[in-house]
Amino acid sequence: MNVLITGGAGYIGSHCSRYFLEKGVDVTILDDLSEGHREAVKGGELVVGDCGDGALLDRLFSEKSYDAVVHFAAFTSVGESVAEPRKYFHNNVENMLTLLNAAVDHHIGYFVFSSSAAVFGEPVSLPIREDHVLDPINPYGETKMIGERMLADYERAYGLHSCSFRYFNAAGDSEDSSIGESHHPETHLIPLVIQAALGKRPPLTVFGTDYDTRDGSCIRDYVHVEDLASAHYLGLRYIMEHNVSEQFNLGSETGFTVLEIIRAFEKVTGIAVPHTLGARRAGDPAMLVAGNEKAKRLLGWEPAKSDLETILTDAYHWEMKRTY
Repeated sequence: MNVLITGGAGYIGSHCSRYFLEKGVDVTILDDLSEGHREAVKGGELVVGDCGDGALLDRLFSEKSYDAVVHFAAFTSVGESVAEPRKYFHNNVENMLTLLNAAVDHHIGYFVFSSSAAVFGEPVSLPIREDHVLDPINPYGETKMIGERMLADYERAYGLHSCSFRYFNAAGDSEDSSIGESHHPETHLIPLVIQAALGKRPPLTVFGTDYDTRDGSCIRDYVHVEDLASAHYLGLRYIMEHNVSEQFNLGSETGFTVLEIIRAFEKVTGIAVPHTLGARRAGDPAMLVAGNEKAKRLLGWEPAKSDLETILTDAYHWEMKRTY
């Protein structure tokens, strides 16, 4: 099986690319390296370029017959999307449209899409199931919702089957510490906790301590990045075997507060996390927890590594050994 993975040098994309390679899939990675890292590519062919470059896509799809596209190449910062929506609609929507058109023109039948829990907005019920209303509250979430809707229209019109994964908080790093999370700037909680503990950044700020939660701080659902990688492989196999399109929420179905993450890291490592307590950030829901029953039932997926101790241990080892 030949698969093109866009954004395959990024955090989640690199773990997915390596997992596909381990499963015997012929992988071509298309990444402009604006946020990805050449060092994160552990096999397959790396093509440095933009997934919105129609001429490049035509060349790639003409040179090799691809069975599927797995699409990670997107900007993902909620705050930046509010400040610079044109950047997000151009990359996440316009470039995806170019990619979809090229896939259809070259008769590629399957497409796996890296969506997001941001499509749901403020939750009206927990845990969040796939049939929860889509009501994004920021441009990033809107771009992911538009992506899902484009896929639905392209299936009806052109027969392009797709699998959209709405994951919650991707976390952790490869068990062997060879690839991991490396954002500049970093915005995700767990690497921020670890970097603050190691003195690589100022003390962490806990935004909000008056939410209606166990300790007043926000609750989030964390899923190990290697569990996400296995889901993408299982999802692609599923839509290829059944010729259908599906959407799946990916999470551990277990939520942890910000303060619980801090205490758990201190317990795992014995290192104190310097932190201060701050006011709420606008737009932060009190709780976001995924329902994952559908992925378990249809894909046979299990978040096998998404217990908090494993996530924190792998992330800590990566931070101590990271090479990029």
